[in-house]
Amino acid sequence: MAVDVLKKVPVSEQDPKVRATNFDEVCLGYTDKEAMDEASRCINCKNAKCITGCPVSINIPAFVEQVKEGNFEKAYEVISESSALPAVCGRVCPQESQCEGKCIRGIKGDPISIGKLERFVADWACDNGIKPKANPNKNGHKVAVIGSGPAGLTCAGDLAKAGFDVTIFEALHEAGGVLVYGIPEFRLPKEGVVAKEVENVKNLGVKIETNVIVGKSITIDELIEEENFEAVFIGSGAGLPRFMGIPGEQAMGVFSANEFLTRNNLMKAFKDYDTPIWRGKKVVVVGGGNVAMDAARTALRLGAEVHVVYRRSEKELPARVEEVHHAKEEGVIFDLLQNPTEILTNEEGWVSGIRIIKMELGEPDESGRRRPVEIPGSEYEIEADTVIMSLGTSPNPLISSTTAGLEINKRGCIIAREDTGATSKDGVYAGGDAVTGAATVILAMGAGKQAAKGIIEHFS
Repeated sequence: MAVDVLKKVPVSEQDPKVRATNFDEVCLGYTDKEAMDEASRCINCKNAKCITGCPVSINIPAFVEQVKEGNFEKAYEVISESSALPAVCGRVCPQESQCEGKCIRGIKGDPISIGKLERFVADWACDNGIKPKANPNKNGHKVAVIGSGPAGLTCAGDLAKAGFDVTIFEALHEAGGVLVYGIPEFRLPKEGVVAKEVENVKNLGVKIETNVIVGKSITIDELIEEENFEAVFIGSGAGLPRFMGIPGEQAMGVFSANEFLTRNNLMKAFKDYDTPIWRGKKVVVVGGGNVAMDAARTALRLGAEVHVVYRRSEKELPARVEEVHHAKEEGVIFDLLQNPTEILTNEEGWVSGIRIIKMELGEPDESGRRRPVEIPGSEYEIEADTVIMSLGTSPNPLISSTTAGLEINKRGCIIAREDTGATSKDGVYAGGDAVTGAATVILAMGAGKQAAKGIIEHFS
């Protein structure tokens, strides 16, 4: 049967009613033939705009061409030249606004499913024992990386490929950063994907030390002065949650999305573990980003009726279209153009409901989105026993407050050069959410890659 060049080869998914009751991965991925058929739709542009849309600059036409020919190992080699985490990126990157958003095929039809093809290649390589190759030639330079999330893993992997002696220091007991504590199992399997991607970075020669809280266990100055690290990359992320400051926010039954997801993802609360987690029956998630979708879909799988309350319309939802679509399919209820004004409590101090005011969109704000405006007299109450706040995060101030000479901005983010990652402190580099505030996995990877380049050039 001929491939319709204007339409994507569909990818199999779990049935919504079934997956809403389990934590198995939603998307099942391409078969060999499906991947080759999808790759055959690519017209292999000479001026490939998809590459410019990729924050880590993968040679997309080259790897897609290899998939089309059935040379999956070669396709993996092409991707591995630029990306340390292809199985992760193929699952969680916002391809629709990056590589696929610039795909020429998308002008008169569907863009190439670049993300699904990247995932296919990475999974094939893992299933067939194909790993990125380590550099046996060491250059004698020693670099510390703080944080084992996407920025840290990418920076460490690129430095190791260049011959550096690299050690990652991770505060938690398991490596992976937001990949293990933030993104749910049904979107990003921990053992089958994240652990294997981390192992691939270790195979490049990178050492990882867990349970090391930089700023408490050891400081950056001590790493440089006492442990003889010649450079330090800060990729510690943004794990400090924000709240609204409304009445009732201190009640029992109010959680940050970070805490809720960490207990469930990193600490396996969804399985038969002893990790305590509050399983609400009527849950309200406040926010409209990808983390809000993750929290909502997780609460749903734990048995709750879930409402997402967001102050703008669906058009302005910052979450990926795919994640919103999946959430709706699974039964999450969206209360749009609405905003909480108070969290109601019972006599014992537990959440009993939430007071909401309706909104309408006014003139655009500084971000370009139309500003939500309250409609007077439109307040009403809904019953709830749990409220999950998903309003974004900021960097933890621990590192900046214990490192002399490290400049931060008014939001608490480390100030670093975009092209090299260099900070105000000599020999210290930074990138990812610690610099930008909460953003996407692939943008953090791009920042880690830029910083690695900056460190390499410094020692050249």
